[in-house]
Amino acid sequence: MTDLLQKFTSDALPGHPNLTPKDAATLILLDRSGPQPKVLMGKRHHGHVFLPGKFVFPGGSVDPSDRLMTVDAPLDPRAEAKLMLHIRRPSAAKARALVLSAIRETFEETGLLLGSKRADAPKTPAGPWSAFADANIHPDLSGVHFIARAITPPRRPRRYDTRFFTADASAIAHRIDGKVGPNAELVELVWLPLDDIKQRIELLAITELVLRDLHAQIEAGFSHDLPVPFYHVKHGRRVRDML
Repeated sequence: MTDLLQKFTSDALPGHPNLTPKDAATLILLDRSGPQPKVLMGKRHHGHVFLPGKFVFPGGSVDPSDRLMTVDAPLDPRAEAKLMLHIRRPSAAKARALVLSAIRETFEETGLLLGSKRADAPKTPAGPWSAFADANIHPDLSGVHFIARAITPPRRPRRYDTRFFTADASAIAHRIDGKVGPNAELVELVWLPLDDIKQRIELLAITELVLRDLHAQIEAGFSHDLPVPFYHVKHGRRVRDML
């Protein structure tokens, strides 16, 4: 654990301006239907400036439209309370927008729509959320777990305050093909066993840390009452606090 924390702080750029982290969210889809849990990961296009060729979870920055999207069922209040810790102007609306951004980004990068399929369409803001209305998919936040938070250390070209969420693969209600391919943001998607994922692909330090946290939370019963790790820099050192 200590070595991974150190690895995550070792690539600072001296003299680089200390940018304010952008709110971001990531979704780890979890398939527990078989003998061992699997997670969905995507390989980023080699032409990307940010993390080219790396295996990542779907995710990205929060968009203003995420605050306007309606939901079929709310986030668990225990997860909501943890999401509002240690942030400026905390609100339930901001917590909900963080989860919705992870769901939206998952659709944009994978074509997977998570939620409940109904006879009527949800009310959606303009933009990518319209695909949910077209397919009559209402985002359902009740099964989403908040499992980790990480702020990119100072002096990086890009800084994010990322919340990591998980949802069961059974939440996939619809799929639109063509989002993944040689010219897309993700060139391939793979389901990988959680227990030995490190043996199959090269992982970023924070990805490995969060996967360890996910494994530990599953082993501990996967309850919303479990503490959520928070990775950030304090007094020049990367630390792992608990929310």
